[in-house]
Amino acid sequence: MSYDLKLSTGKGTKEEQLRRLKEAITSYDAILIGAGSGLSTSAGLTYSGERFRKYFFDFAEKYGISDIYSGGFYPFPDEETRWAWWARHIYFNRYIKAPKPVYPLLLSLVKDRDYFVLTTNVDHQFQPAGFNKSRLFYTQGDYGLFQSVDPFNRKTYDNEEWVMEAMEAQGFVRNEKGVFDVPADRRLLMRIPSGLIPSCPDGGGPVTTNLRADDSFAEDEGWHQAALRYEQFVNAHGTGKVLYLELGVGSNTPVIIKFPFWKMTMANPEALYACLNYGEAYCPRQIEDQAVCLDGDIGEILQKLKDLSF
Repeated sequence: MSYDLKLSTGKGTKEEQLRRLKEAITSYDAILIGAGSGLSTSAGLTYSGERFRKYFFDFAEKYGISDIYSGGFYPFPDEETRWAWWARHIYFNRYIKAPKPVYPLLLSLVKDRDYFVLTTNVDHQFQPAGFNKSRLFYTQGDYGLFQSVDPFNRKTYDNEEWVMEAMEAQGFVRNEKGVFDVPADRRLLMRIPSGLIPSCPDGGGPVTTNLRADDSFAEDEGWHQAALRYEQFVNAHGTGKVLYLELGVGSNTPVIIKFPFWKMTMANPEALYACLNYGEAYCPRQIEDQAVCLDGDIGEILQKLKDLSF
């Protein structure tokens, strides 16, 4: 399908579009949420800036790494150092509560509606916020899982226990909230013991993170069950008043959420497409009459929707 190269930011004032979206959230038959990295950024799970400087200061100083994302591709000198990095990378993006309550705020808006969530995020923030697991599809993986490097092994393995041990081995200490933090003397190790390097429970071979980077990504049984539930939801709501609520989806992987949402909106004259994004809120001109495009911080927009009354 081709789209008009001339994009639209929707019709009406921001206030009018907010009201249109609030009405859809409260009255439409179904809500399909498509969540990208911008949602987690709004929730405070940033990959650079203060969080990076606080928890990865030693890696930044020694290796010149500038942010959490690029550190995941750094050619560390040995496995002990590489897995020390990944323990921090995973912990501070998967096993902590997001600094800002954006995910619970989103749930408060849709919890009584017939909703489903498709997300490319791998930080697993939906379930801790209270979203129903059966209504979630983490299509790109989960920081909380390892997979074998063996291409014939399609299983995944929970890594929480390993992550906690690896964080302690580096010198992180629990604060009063029970969350790992940098010790007062800032003395941390950038290596873990060789015996703590993770291995596959089935066969003992090496493992890697369960993140989609190429065709080696392990789509396990849980992934396929979630994919089926997503397909069933889409098929059940191909017509009627359906809200396609896109949150923080950029242009890196538009074929997963953005393009399908445009296509489904175009095929259903009763549907509404809503794009909430900071600096990238737009839609094709073909569906601008069926679109709401709100540019700004997602958490702030959701709060305005929460506060808006008719």
